[in-house]
Amino acid sequence: MVGRTLYDKLVDAHVVRNLDDSGLVLLYVDRTVLNEYTSPQAFAGLRAAGRKVWNPKAALMVVDHVNPTAAQRTRTMPDAGAARQVDYFAENARDFGIEYFDILDPRQGIEHVVAPEQGLVMPGMVIAAGDSHTTAYGAFGALGYGIGTSDIEHYLATSTVRYRRLKTMRIDLTGSLPLGVTSKDVVMEVIRRIGADGATGYAVEFSGPVVANMSVESRIVMSIMIVEAGARGVVIAPDQKVLDYLKGRPRSPKGDMWERAANSWLTLASDVDARFDRDVTLDVSEVAPLVTWGTSPDQAIAVTDSVPDPAQSPTSDRRAAAIRALNYMGLKPGVPIQSVPIDFAFIGSCTNSRIEDLRDAAQVFRGRRVATGVRAIVVPGSTQVRVQAEAEGIAKVFADAGVEWRQSGCSMCLAMNDDVLKPGERCASSTNRNFEGRQGAGARTHLMSPAMVAAAAVTGHITDVRSLLERPQ
Repeated sequence: MVGRTLYDKLVDAHVVRNLDDSGLVLLYVDRTVLNEYTSPQAFAGLRAAGRKVWNPKAALMVVDHVNPTAAQRTRTMPDAGAARQVDYFAENARDFGIEYFDILDPRQGIEHVVAPEQGLVMPGMVIAAGDSHTTAYGAFGALGYGIGTSDIEHYLATSTVRYRRLKTMRIDLTGSLPLGVTSKDVVMEVIRRIGADGATGYAVEFSGPVVANMSVESRIVMSIMIVEAGARGVVIAPDQKVLDYLKGRPRSPKGDMWERAANSWLTLASDVDARFDRDVTLDVSEVAPLVTWGTSPDQAIAVTDSVPDPAQSPTSDRRAAAIRALNYMGLKPGVPIQSVPIDFAFIGSCTNSRIEDLRDAAQVFRGRRVATGVRAIVVPGSTQVRVQAEAEGIAKVFADAGVEWRQSGCSMCLAMNDDVLKPGERCASSTNRNFEGRQGAGARTHLMSPAMVAAAAVTGHITDVRSLLERPQ
């Protein structure tokens, strides 16, 4: 008998009913996290049908997309549309009996930061939510994936969703991370090698010694970013690091229940003889700090390289996409990427706003100042991350460097609040997407790691962070 993948084991454990012979199933979902942006229509549907939420305790509602991140926090929303979204969100929480973290709640933050730090994400779970980056939870040995509004409504009413099984892809990471290279660089390298559609239709499992050596927060970064290659699910086998991260969290099991759960979680893994539909191997020793030059996450190069020539693209479609991207970004082929000046530096988003990310950035900012003409902001992923950064002195490092220290939220990742770039402004960004207009109409986004963003902020242009880091003796 052929061994089974961890993905298949998780799906099989949650199947309520097979709906046809093509892999369509009715899937039980353990939990969801709701935000004010993607949930309104789902609740409106429930109201119109006169339905209740089947299991309110399996959901959490968090304001994160539209709220301002100014240093002085209030419940007031400067935008009337955002105010209505938040008010309706609160009404739904009250009327349907779901726990709600509002703007002033000390547990508020980006949903994919808040759920793990509260201990709501556990190995073996299936978690579906109205955001494509729900794959973050794969870092804990859970299957997380994004769903649309109609599926949110169906889940709230039944605790199930219609789900089509995915093919499986294993990405094996070998070697050792070089100086200045982070998990953000690693996953960006994977994306540029397999393409923005390279994982479409797949559930990805990250494996190998590099993954084992990574922190849980670094694994979260990869679990989120691989969505930009089209992945619809991510899993990483849980280990002792995951248990150490979860133990003692507010919603984690306690006492004997913890011991039983922990022992069970450590058995969650793909079988040794499991077969994957596709295998990808990357020696991370070959990876350098990366930066995007275009308007798709796979349009990336090493920071030591120059902007590529579209004429060298392998297909006409990619050639046309590269020409369009260069026109939008205001770049020309052959220009060294390190010569490109920036106007703005942003550190935040569900991808890179945790305490580990802020520590990396602070290492670069310490003893330096933001370059003249550059505006830099840091938006922590949650209020708890903000408190921890202040306790560690990280916030002071930012302030001393001339960086704006903000409140938590999605912020400039998708510019749905007042954190918006002006047309033509160029931003070094730790976010996950660099699409046209993502950070504001006409805005130009270069994706990179938090440390690379900090390096660009203090030099005024895209910079190889390794030139600013102390090399080990």
